Amino acid sequence: MRLRPFTVDVLLALGQVALLALVGPEASAVGWSELDLRGYGIALLVIAPTMFRSKAPLLVCLVTYGIWTVYVLAGYWPVATSFGPMICLYTVALQRQTRTTGVCAALLSAIWVLGSLLEDDPTSVPTVVTQAVGVNALVWRMGYLARRSTEFARRTRAEQQERARHAVVEERGRIARELHDVVAHHMSVISVQAGLAKFVFDSDAETARTALGTISGTSTEALEEMRRMLRVLRAQDDDGEVPDAPMPGLARIGDMTDRVRAGGVPVEFRVTGTPRPIAPGVELCAYRVVQEALTNVLKHARQASATVELHYRRDYIEVSVTDNGEGVIPDRVRSPGGHGLIGMRERAKLYGGSISIGPRSVGGFAVRLTLPTSARAAPPGDDTTE
Repeated sequence: MRLRPFTVDVLLALGQVALLALVGPEASAVGWSELDLRGYGIALLVIAPTMFRSKAPLLVCLVTYGIWTVYVLAGYWPVATSFGPMICLYTVALQRQTRTTGVCAALLSAIWVLGSLLEDDPTSVPTVVTQAVGVNALVWRMGYLARRSTEFARRTRAEQQERARHAVVEERGRIARELHDVVAHHMSVISVQAGLAKFVFDSDAETARTALGTISGTSTEALEEMRRMLRVLRAQDDDGEVPDAPMPGLARIGDMTDRVRAGGVPVEFRVTGTPRPIAPGVELCAYRVVQEALTNVLKHARQASATVELHYRRDYIEVSVTDNGEGVIPDRVRSPGGHGLIGMRERAKLYGGSISIGPRSVGGFAVRLTLPTSARAAPPGDDTTE
């Protein structure tokens, strides 16, 4: 249970009273006037303000110093009530700037030395002066270090909160891109097939049934991917839950091209090199880039044909999607409010790859992605737009 500051201050004040009751009777034994009723009364006045040190540290410090000066000038033993002024100095050093706390430390040392000058034994003055300076400097230093530690902890918490806010923003962006990748491609295929089914519904029942079958399969796959992503988002860090369905990868690019081909766009899929296991994140990156590129073909170049090529190299893979559509449609290069092309570049950058996106010199459009499959490999090329 954490105590409130005022409760702590009251407990410290009671501790000072107990110390006064233990040490006060020893004053005469060390050569000071015996504490009488007046002395105990002034001592309690020295202690009383410290109960409010957390609320007004500087004011309480100055009031305590003033009453302690009266106590010392009255000829009473300063040590019996020195704990309160030192607590006040520590509190000021903890909450105020260095210049203010330095003045308070100097005042306390001066009062301490004043008490030594009132002693009958002048030979003890150098020792008392050394103690006054040394002890008060130590108290001041402890308060200063505690303040610096508190400020550092506060800055650290603020930085952690800022990093957490950035992480939330980045995660929202990642989710938005993932939703775009999952939904946009499948909805484009469904839209094309629905239009085809409607157009041939009365004249070509077989084609309409095929189109409806494609719509059914595509929508089922879209729902499975969305459920998988939602399971990932809902999974807790410590529950060990993992999605049932595997992340889409290179092996499913063929299925994707079949769907696009069923949507009316001729697509050729070629693989060169020897297929081999690749990190799931790299496979997902390549799959999503191909998905986005084919979605753009469906949206903007339906009359074109497309080619998807996957090349397995020694330390990296290359994936390209090209089409022979005529002209350059501005929306394919810059889509306001969209996440497609931005998502491609960010995915490639995340996995240390490079990507080029833009029109081809011979006509049409091309997306070329290079991703390293080895930590030692640095794939050629830069992240550019042709």
